[in-house]
Amino acid sequence: MATAKPRWDRLESLLVLLDRRGVGVLEPAQIDALALDYRAVTSDLARARGRGYDAAIVGYLNRLSARAHAYVYVGTSRSGWSAVRSFLAAEFPRELRRSWFPIGICALLTVVAAAVAYAAVNAEPANAYALLPANSIPAISKALHDSNFGFDRAFAPLVSSEIITNNIRVAAIAFAGGMTCGVLTLWIILENGLMVGGLGALFAQAGYGTDFWATIAPHGVIELSAIQVAGGAGLLLAGAIVAPGRVRRLDALVRNARRAATLVLGTAAMLVVAGTIEGFVSPQRLSAGVRLAIGGLTLVALVLYVMLAGRSRESESVPSRSAG
Repeated sequence: MATAKPRWDRLESLLVLLDRRGVGVLEPAQIDALALDYRAVTSDLARARGRGYDAAIVGYLNRLSARAHAYVYVGTSRSGWSAVRSFLAAEFPRELRRSWFPIGICALLTVVAAAVAYAAVNAEPANAYALLPANSIPAISKALHDSNFGFDRAFAPLVSSEIITNNIRVAAIAFAGGMTCGVLTLWIILENGLMVGGLGALFAQAGYGTDFWATIAPHGVIELSAIQVAGGAGLLLAGAIVAPGRVRRLDALVRNARRAATLVLGTAAMLVVAGTIEGFVSPQRLSAGVRLAIGGLTLVALVLYVMLAGRSRESESVPSRSAG
């Protein structure tokens, strides 16, 4: 049994990680290691019993296999909130970093569309009618902060829930649009960019440019970022359809759909945060400088989250297998 000891140690290390962090932090290779080493340890246990090995070894292997069985077949017994924390602290930010390319494409399209719309409308306000839906072009007689947030604050919870629902609907369309080979996804992202740039130019023309950006800053950083993430999820689906690589298209779609689902669930969480800020914080009678500062803080927090969250868990890996 001496040659099997490294295998037991590997499984023990992996179980310690699972007990501390939960199943959600596992990489695909670690999931494979859990299943393979569990099967090997159960074989070692049967051999130890059959050959009359020392009771201490049999007891250790019995406990080890029972612990592994709970994760392999039963699943984690951690609470639902623990699973949510694990998802937000590790799974989602890791997938954000992994999916930087499709998300980056959406972000680039948004920036370019917003810049083009801003320049076109700033040069000639009538261009807004060529770039934006007519019902989205407001008659501007006062600052956005005054016109958009004049509701009774007693209705803030209702307004917040409506905002969250609408934003999640847009994100869901951007995601589902991946099944149109990404055409609908890119259209939603393009429309979103044109809207931001075009409205920004209209309010700037009316003399309320600073207020416009200050008004959308507190919630807009997270909200706009969430739309790009949802678009990235849609492009993952599109990529599996258009360029599946060396695997079957269906297999590529299943693989990318799992990744996209992680992004979409995380997007929903981001939009809940953004909608809460838009319903409760943005309407407050704060100066433009304070509102811009809040937006800056959300940007810093978001960047730190994407860059750092889950990093320590990525470094906790299972030792490499050795023969035994």
